[in-house]
Amino acid sequence: MEISEIKQLQINATKARMGAIIGTYNAKSGHPGGSLSAADVFTYLYFKEMNVDPQNPHWADRDRFVLSKGHCAPSLYAVLAMKGFFDWDELNSLRHVGAMLQGHPDMKGTPGIDMSTGSLGQGISTACGMALAAKMDNKDYRVYTVLGDGECEEGQVWEAAMFAANQKLDNLLVIVDQNGLQIDGPVEEVGGIEPLDKKFEAFGFKVIKINGHSFEQIELAFNEAKTVKDKPTAILMKTVKGKGVSFMEDQVGWHGKATNDEEYKLAMAELEGQLKELEG
Repeated sequence: MEISEIKQLQINATKARMGAIIGTYNAKSGHPGGSLSAADVFTYLYFKEMNVDPQNPHWADRDRFVLSKGHCAPSLYAVLAMKGFFDWDELNSLRHVGAMLQGHPDMKGTPGIDMSTGSLGQGISTACGMALAAKMDNKDYRVYTVLGDGECEEGQVWEAAMFAANQKLDNLLVIVDQNGLQIDGPVEEVGGIEPLDKKFEAFGFKVIKINGHSFEQIELAFNEAKTVKDKPTAILMKTVKGKGVSFMEDQVGWHGKATNDEEYKLAMAELEGQLKELEG
């Protein structure tokens, strides 16, 4: 990947972070921390990896994406808006009654959303069904799902993992956003999921570990996943919760609260500074 392409992805990811802050600020609620940590992989998926058509969101042969950690929708919405699925201004009415963009993804009301999610653990199960359907229909599309590391404490995640390996779903890519924090504190203190790589390997997955904020590493991992046959792949990406906004970074308190007026100005000024540097 050329430097210019990496820089454009970084620009888009920064804009996605800005969109997450804008949306949660206007909603006066939401989940900025995990939205910011996953912004890079959302950006890569929609601007580099996935075969989708914003003008035809229900195209039968499109790649599918399921946000299993559905509460982190704000930055996904921003990416979908940049891709052209709907207007950027929709972010201003996030979580408002009657608005297009709900607090969790809604496949019936939001173009580009392939599955309604929010109940943790259920998204990966749906992704398994989509991947199996592709196999049964002899289709070439791939299925991607993003989970949180705290979400991996859910038993349903491991039922789905067992199913995926048993069905040899090599068209399924499970991405775990390992930002190390969940609503009640550090993941290791709450549930103790490590060693996560060995767990996925024991369940029959090819496992790739990366820095989730490096587009070079994201690309290498996604390309390697395409070479894996007869088993699903799990990409475990180390990230920083609240990435891009210094006072939010690695702070569990920003899991599920919106910025106030002063915090909003500080966060946007910091992100605008990063954007200006990238575009300069």
